[in-house]
Amino acid sequence: LHKTVYVLFLLFQILGAVILGFGIWILADKTSFIAVLQMSSPSLKTGAYILIGVGALTMLMGFLGCLGAVNEIRCLLGLYFTCLMIILLTQIAAALVIYFQKETLKVELSDIVVDLIESYDPSDEDKRNLQDAWDYVQIQIACCGWTGAKEWENNEILRNKSNAEYPCSCSNRSKDLVEGRGFCTLEDPVNGTATYADWPVHEQGCMDGVEQWLKDNLGIILGVCSGVAVMELLGMILSISLCKNIHSEDYTKVPKS
Repeated sequence: LHKTVYVLFLLFQILGAVILGFGIWILADKTSFIAVLQMSSPSLKTGAYILIGVGALTMLMGFLGCLGAVNEIRCLLGLYFTCLMIILLTQIAAALVIYFQKETLKVELSDIVVDLIESYDPSDEDKRNLQDAWDYVQIQIACCGWTGAKEWENNEILRNKSNAEYPCSCSNRSKDLVEGRGFCTLEDPVNGTATYADWPVHEQGCMDGVEQWLKDNLGIILGVCSGVAVMELLGMILSISLCKNIHSEDYTKVPKS
């Protein structure tokens, strides 16, 4: 039984470390779509801090649960069970909120990206990390704008230049991607004002690419979430069973009159 206890609680130490690491990665990431979200949306930063807290709590509870099982301390096992139940219920509540608020989240995300595109300025050092992250997304997904390249026509700098320039990270030409940020100039002169149709850029918007990535990885995401939930349920079942076992042993030790 002790071997089973050690293995299970060791898994919870690993699980806690993974959750903790994921939260830290969200805060530290500067070169992906996650960076665009966490630098633009306070809710994602809050979520990252919650993940760090849950990860640290899971590791602590794993240690206390193991200590309580080995030394047969019922209060530690009860505390472990309670904390696991709270974490599991919190995860279920978060999943339900995301599911029922997905359209609202989608609109919020769209507003964030569109605002970023309209205010994009390569000379603005204060927003450089955020803008570099979005350039990275457009290069990696081979997309342009959120719903399409037309959104870039609303950028103030490009509008002032009659759209004779275009975002380099949107380009479908490899030589423009060497720099990977800022604006590139149209090689062929345009009489009057150019449009996004004159730019050598990808037609697909990044929204489709992000949604496709989520669909491709949905099985993995659901599998990981289900695995975490199963481990937490096993921990709860084991801790309550050990509590009952310790309770029964206490009665057997009472001397008979």
